[in-house]
Amino acid sequence: MKKNGKIDQDHFWGYLLVAPTIIGLLVLNVYLFLQTIYLSFTNAKVFGVHKFVGLSNYIKMFTSEEFLRATWNTVFFCILTVPVGVLLALVIAVLLNAKIKGKVVFRAIFFLPMVVAPAAVAMVWKWMFNSEYGIINTVFHVGVDWITDPNVVIITVAIVAIWSALGYDAVLLLSGIQNVSKSYYEAASLDGCSKLQQFWYITLPMVSPTLFVVLIMRLMASLKVYDLLYMMVGEGNPALGKAQSLIYLFYRESFVSGNRGYASAIVIWTVVLIGAVTLLQFLGQKKWVNYEV
Repeated sequence: MKKNGKIDQDHFWGYLLVAPTIIGLLVLNVYLFLQTIYLSFTNAKVFGVHKFVGLSNYIKMFTSEEFLRATWNTVFFCILTVPVGVLLALVIAVLLNAKIKGKVVFRAIFFLPMVVAPAAVAMVWKWMFNSEYGIINTVFHVGVDWITDPNVVIITVAIVAIWSALGYDAVLLLSGIQNVSKSYYEAASLDGCSKLQQFWYITLPMVSPTLFVVLIMRLMASLKVYDLLYMMVGEGNPALGKAQSLIYLFYRESFVSGNRGYASAIVIWTVVLIGAVTLLQFLGQKKWVNYEV
């Protein structure tokens, strides 16, 4: 508020404290995003030399088989990881909320993958999935080329992605479950409802806002997948074409090939894709998310 045409002291210090965050947001996010939009209409190279080429990058992009494959790979990766991952996280959250001994230890164990560097996680799983001496093939007595078979590689990466995010999502959902009043369950028990009915008619509706947040986070993370692909698949792998995501394609075009203009167009398409998916989620939440207390 202003007093005699001046900002009072409390608001001044408030603006001053949030100024670094606002400046960082404008410089590191808004400005760079606008610059990326501009570069997507140029033939920018590594050393900053560029020329305006209009929609050429977008025409090249949508007529490229590699780009279309990367888009499908990204969408397919979301289909593989999000429903299964969120469902498993919800089941684990319900189990961790039950009256079992050592549940605090189990919570820490499930959350542990989130504090481990993604590179370390990818390298350990890459060793486990090794077709020659990996523990997976050894234990199950199979000879599957988990990382080099084009028909299997994206499923392999999806398994690692689900495992990596499972604990974090479960902890978030657990916090939502613990906020549900026990009086609902007591009343349901008196009415003769089973545990499954209590979960379906009480737990699930009451935890739906948290579930909605987890769903958005997991979809956005899946659409931006890169680190696991880079560490587990990498260049020279014959299965790269069947696993390459949009962000991985952006990395190759920008930092390997030096086509910054074309790479910027890929980024803009990825942002549009994420925005469209997020918008559909917000439009559809009214049908299943319950915000009533």
